[in-house]
Amino acid sequence: MKNNWWKIVAVLLLTYTLYFGLMGTVPRRAILNESIRNVYFHVPMWFAMIAMLTTSLVYAIKYLRTNDLQYDLKSVEFTNVAILLGILGCATGSLWASVTWGDPWPSDPKLNSVAISMLMYFAYLILRGSFDDEQRRARISAVYNILAYAVFIPLIFILPRLTDSLHPGNGGNPAFSELDMDNQMRRIFYPAVIGWGLLGTWMATVRVRVRMLEEQAD
Repeated sequence: MKNNWWKIVAVLLLTYTLYFGLMGTVPRRAILNESIRNVYFHVPMWFAMIAMLTTSLVYAIKYLRTNDLQYDLKSVEFTNVAILLGILGCATGSLWASVTWGDPWPSDPKLNSVAISMLMYFAYLILRGSFDDEQRRARISAVYNILAYAVFIPLIFILPRLTDSLHPGNGGNPAFSELDMDNQMRRIFYPAVIGWGLLGTWMATVRVRVRMLEEQAD
């Protein structure tokens, strides 16, 4: 039990987020209205996705340094969870965009960058499936992972800021300011970020253990 304390924290934080995120009071903002509650779900999912991709990158680098296939296994499973969180983030973002912008996927620099990023990591999974040799698959996948992350960061955080964008935090459109969040919301938002991050880690570690057991059985 002492080694699973963080799992209990994850459950508590997500329960707290779900309850107060859906039932708590939120500021009344023009256009956003009740849809502002999505900030507790859509944004933390993306933060968790970035954390999972960063962890996957670290394991990819460790594999290249050691040739230990366990690092490759951890790298791909953290990427799998990141992709799931990215899909959920896109789904919640599309619902939010439908309400606030009138279009589930308008032509916006941030959204287009997201689409490209997701395709890059889908290609990563396809690439892995094209090799039978474990070491070769792991080595090429690790290099691709590093290159994909190097492209992902500018696509998500830099390029959208260089032009006009509907998305908060890009193109001069402020985010996490008094215009779209108050202190009451921050008391739910930040625990939500931690909770989703812990949930993503939990999912990835479970997948790693399952894969290891499958390999031992083979």
